[in-house]
Amino acid sequence: MSRRRSTLPEHRTVAGTIAALSLLAWACQPGVPAFDVIVEGGTIHDGSGGDPFVADVGIRGDTITAIGDLEGAGSADRIDATGLAVAPGFINVLSWAAESLRIDGRSQSDIRQGVTLEVFGEGTSLGPLNQAMKDEIEERQLEDHPYPVDWTTLDEGLERLVAGGIAPNVASFVGATTVRIHELGYEDRAPTEAELERMRELVRQAMKEGALGLGTSLIYAPAFYASTQELVELARVAAEHDGMYISHIRDEGNQFLEALDEFLDVARHAGSRAEVYHFKAKGEANRPKLDLAIERIEQARA
Repeated sequence: MSRRRSTLPEHRTVAGTIAALSLLAWACQPGVPAFDVIVEGGTIHDGSGGDPFVADVGIRGDTITAIGDLEGAGSADRIDATGLAVAPGFINVLSWAAESLRIDGRSQSDIRQGVTLEVFGEGTSLGPLNQAMKDEIEERQLEDHPYPVDWTTLDEGLERLVAGGIAPNVASFVGATTVRIHELGYEDRAPTEAELERMRELVRQAMKEGALGLGTSLIYAPAFYASTQELVELARVAAEHDGMYISHIRDEGNQFLEALDEFLDVARHAGSRAEVYHFKAKGEANRPKLDLAIERIEQARA
């Protein structure tokens, strides 16, 4: 957000850098310190589900501290948002921006749409890595944008990304595919009990580092080599830390409902909250399955 007075006619949204607006009453009083920034006259969509309303937004530091009529608030920098929408930062819940942010940390493609949080981890994540995985990442890098893969854990990967200078906030699930490759490579087989225990420990460590949960993308190799029970074992570890189970499910076409049943089974046996990524039925013949799928999800919620 600009620190100088400006008008933003080319933007449809003026986004803050936090995920919610604080609805604090404010009245102009003598001696009240000036805000760092005031966004004036915008139409506020606060995310509560209520009707939008026109008001000013007062910001001190990185926090919204007042919403109301701030006309008499002194000499703060002001942004004229008349006729524009003012909203909390939007969340890209399925982001693949980790690579592009290393090339250009300004995140112009998403920031200009109001996205202030990128969430990674649909199947693969920045860690945990072993040496073979690090070598593979370095080999497939763009020639004109190389970077050293000098991290091992998910936490270290996110910290390296932030240290490079990026505009958005970032968060991540731990990728079940990443964990599987760490222990089994690209082999089409079940893990041994010792390998599975190491996979559990990798998920446990990532959760302690701040992962949001376990992410799978079962429609791609080597992810679809994993059995349902393997997924349950890993999701159960994430659930111990209140982590979600997110999944690009195993099939979105002829076996769509069977894949959804597997997803629900994993969540149920792991005891975790869960989310389907790419909720769709591919192919005209499978379109009627969407109503059945919604019904099954509602039954599972009940």
